[in-house]
Formats: sequence, C-alpha cells, structure tokens
Amino acid sequence: MSGATSVRPEQGAPAAIGAGTTIAAARRRLAHAFRAAGLDSPELDARVLVGHALGLDHAALAATAERPLSGAEAAALMGLAARRLAGEPVARIVGTKEFWGLEFRLTPATLVPRPETETVVEAALAALDAPKARARPLRIADLGTGSGALLVALLAELPRAFGVATDVSPSALTAARANAERLGVGHRAGFVACTFGQALNGGFDLVVSNPPYVRTADIASLAREVRDYDPAVALDGGADGLAAYRALARDAPRLLRQGGHLIVELPAGCAEAVTALFSAAGLDCAFTRADLAGVARALALTTRNACHHG
Repeated sequence: MSGATSVRPEQGAPAAIGAGTTIAAARRRLAHAFRAAGLDSPELDARVLVGHALGLDHAALAATAERPLSGAEAAALMGLAARRLAGEPVARIVGTKEFWGLEFRLTPATLVPRPETETVVEAALAALDAPKARARPLRIADLGTGSGALLVALLAELPRAFGVATDVSPSALTAARANAERLGVGHRAGFVACTFGQALNGGFDLVVSNPPYVRTADIASLAREVRDYDPAVALDGGADGLAAYRALARDAPRLLRQGGHLIVELPAGCAEAVTALFSAAGLDCAFTRADLAGVARALALTTRNACHHG
C-alpha cells in the first residue's frame, strides 16, 4: 500500500497505515497498537497524534472521519506512532502540554508539566486569599521554573502581580520566557539564570517551586517517558531526594517578606521530612494540599502561623 511502513505486529506496531486508509481506521489501528504496548491512554494518544499529524482539532477529526489519507499523511502518522511506541511522550511529540488551562510549549530543556503540579497553584492562590490578592501588586518568584508553568499560571490569575522565574538552565529560561510572552504575561515577568533563589533579593509575597525530588538511585527505574526524555537536572534530588529542599530552605527565609508564603511540590510520603527541613530554617507549615489521588502534593509554608491540614 502506497505510503505504508513495514511493520511487525509482534512488536506492538500498528497495522500498516497507507494512502487510502481513512482517518477513523488510522485512529483505531493506532489505539489498538498503543493498547497492546501497554500505554496508559491509547485512545487519547491516538486521537492527539492523528490530529497533530493532520492539523485537525477534535471536532474536525470527527467531521472528516471517513476521509482517506494521502501517502504523505500516512507516512507522517506512522512516524509519530513509531516515536510513541518507542516511549516518547505524546507531549514531547506534539511539542505542547496543557497546564492550568494554558498551552505551554516544550523543549528538551523543560519538564512536561504534570496535572498534579496544579495543586501548587491551587495552594498558592489559597494561601494568598486569591479574591483579595487579585487587586494587590504582589511580587512572586518561581524557583526552578522549567517551562514557566507555575509562574505563568499564577500571573494569569493575579493581574497585578509581577513575577521572577529562575532556572539553572538558560535553555529552560528561554522556553519559559517564550511561554510567558505567548500567553500574555511576559510584560510582568523577569527571568534570571541561577540556582533556585541565589541571585534574588528579598521582599517576595509568594515563592513557589517544583524542585527535583527523585532519589538518584531511583532514576533508572522511572517510567521511560520520564527517564529518557525529561532533563536529568530537573529530576535528580540527590541521594535522599531532598537536596533541592535544603537549598530552598537556605534561600526562602531571606526571600520572603514577613508573612510571605512559600509553596513547594512534595514527593509522595515526604511531607513530614520536608516540613522539618523548613521548620529548622525558620518557616512554619501553614497547610498541606492533596492532589486528586489524595496524595499530599503541595506544602504551604509561611514566616508565621501554625500547621494544619487543608
């Protein structure tokens, strides 16, 4: 069949897709192959990749389901399918990921934003009392920003806030700046190359961070979508996974104004250990916030207040 790629079904590859295959049939074949390969969301992955290859949104895919593919379209789609079956995340293949209702462009220097990280945004808005905070000229810092997801989401919610994003990777900062500009908040954001908050002065109302927290010895056992495609510097949290939190604990008391808030993402099961590190540095836990799976995912700290669970 013209445009088809030679496949071996035992490798989990889709049945050949070539010129004349309908869009609907291509989606079914990809979903079947992805399911056979044990991928978590085979139908969704198939829909996204077909849409990306053909430049069609969800509605257009449905409206043109019976349209036959050209040879070039089929070849492009088989190429994307091969990348997904090799373990490359869909977000890497299409180059974007939605976070907080905003579309972020990705580069090899940035993590793929995860849904559970939205818990940090929720906790930050709760700590600030968002309805009142929207009218205030707040100063925000996002330490280790990556794609800029946390900072941009917060600036989108807080129209009078100004934010500073830091990252040790200049390439990540370039991506974050581009996302901020494309999403309409670039005029309220600055970008600084440094390790966490080392190059910043104090006076911030809010500091947020999703630091690396995977134990070095555990990186090899991560899912291949993470291990092989996310930047190692954004994953490796040192021997016990807490090295970045120690660095943040050294910086945060200096960075926060009196009554300011620090919100950090937590690795599962580490709330007590991380809280203890910040307590020793003079910051108290204000509350923890669970993600949709019920895991304590965000830790809110402040220069005062007692700890409670929320």
